[in-house]
Amino acid sequence: MGKLFTIGELLIDFTPTQQHGDLVQIEHFTKHAGGAPANVAAVCAKLGQQAALLTQIGQDAFGDFLKKTLQQAGVDTQYIRQTTEGETSLAFVALSETGERDFQFYRRHAADLLYKQEYLPSQLLTNKDIIHFCSVNLVDSPMKSAHLAFIEQAHQAGSIVSFDPNVRLPLWQDETACRETILAFLPKAHIVKLSNEELLFLTAIEEEFSAVHTLFQGHLETIIITHGAEGATLYTKKCQRKVHAENVQAVDTTGAGDAFIGAILSQFLQHQLSADHLVAYCEQYAISLLSFANRYAGITTMKHGAIPSYPELPLE
Repeated sequence: MGKLFTIGELLIDFTPTQQHGDLVQIEHFTKHAGGAPANVAAVCAKLGQQAALLTQIGQDAFGDFLKKTLQQAGVDTQYIRQTTEGETSLAFVALSETGERDFQFYRRHAADLLYKQEYLPSQLLTNKDIIHFCSVNLVDSPMKSAHLAFIEQAHQAGSIVSFDPNVRLPLWQDETACRETILAFLPKAHIVKLSNEELLFLTAIEEEFSAVHTLFQGHLETIIITHGAEGATLYTKKCQRKVHAENVQAVDTTGAGDAFIGAILSQFLQHQLSADHLVAYCEQYAISLLSFANRYAGITTMKHGAIPSYPELPLE
């Protein structure tokens, strides 16, 4: 049976307890476990698949809380390091009336960015496994080098490589550095999920079909574009399938994109796919894949927080 290995940030999301508005107005917050790679691992675990996270957090109360939360969600935490050299990252999130978010990050001495290539377990992956990563930890740091090494391990093992850039511009020196880094990593992945806004940010091309097809390079052969409440479209070099999302009363979209890609990856694990069979499977089952992921992500927006909002099977 295959396993999902995510790599990257694990942090605290402080979300408003009641009121909507900007961060200047909000007075009370509730802490939740967050970080896109951690969220995706939690989704797969809650959907009955094996999942682990590779990262580093602080030897502090926030780090202890995060590790315990992932364990309760069923995520394998044996590859999570704790250190006194850095601190657990924090993110304060403001919510609009429609559940859209604004972020303020505190990660100047982030423990996750200090994760080194040498911390990676050797001979960990098989051709039934998946690795998943995002762009937050691709800033210049030891963690970026660890990503490169882990991706190379995946290619050598025949594992599927999944990438969701999950762009957070405030964490980058400038937009150009963010864009160029993401574009350099896209060809290293077999499957990529992008929002329609991220697609425009990366390509500067308004027409979606044309923009997507500029990105098919290297290993990248499957791209999913999400459109929020309007659903999602799956592309391969010769296939295009769109599924509309169900109408839901969203209260918090935090972690919804992670829920979407996590649901997709859970299906790959369930069917024990290898990288060689990914495109054929996606082309054959695009509609059912997108429908399941849309439904799962929609359900999560009806509750506050990311991991606490992720349901187990059966979905109601």
